[in-house]
Amino acid sequence: MRYSLLVMSQEATEAEIGEEAMAWGRAAFDAYAKSLDAAGVLVSADILQPVAAATTVSVRDGALKVQDGPFADTKEKLNGTFVVEVPDLDAAIAWAEKCPGAQYGAVEVRPSAIVFSDGSWHPAS
Repeated sequence: MRYSLLVMSQEATEAEIGEEAMAWGRAAFDAYAKSLDAAGVLVSADILQPVAAATTVSVRDGALKVQDGPFADTKEKLNGTFVVEVPDLDAAIAWAEKCPGAQYGAVEVRPSAIVFSDGSWHPAS
């Protein structure tokens, strides 16, 4: 079964976090991604740019609306994603627990419903 591990936390600048914490984060996420990869469960991983770099696109009544920033103004932001292929929810939760982001934010575990592969859409298995 494919799951997205959505890493959520409050955003802060590198200066606010401090070099020691940044170094810890870089090393921790590198080790985490490598452990997912070594276990053969990693489909993809992305650490996202700050929400200030986001653009939200919507179409209402045929009109395109492009908005700088996120659609919702919340304290916690989506900062990265890990897509994993594991046997079940318990396995996905076990990997989410190991995510460094769980120590200072939260990791939302969400199963995939439908995936696009080999040129077409398929139910997630």
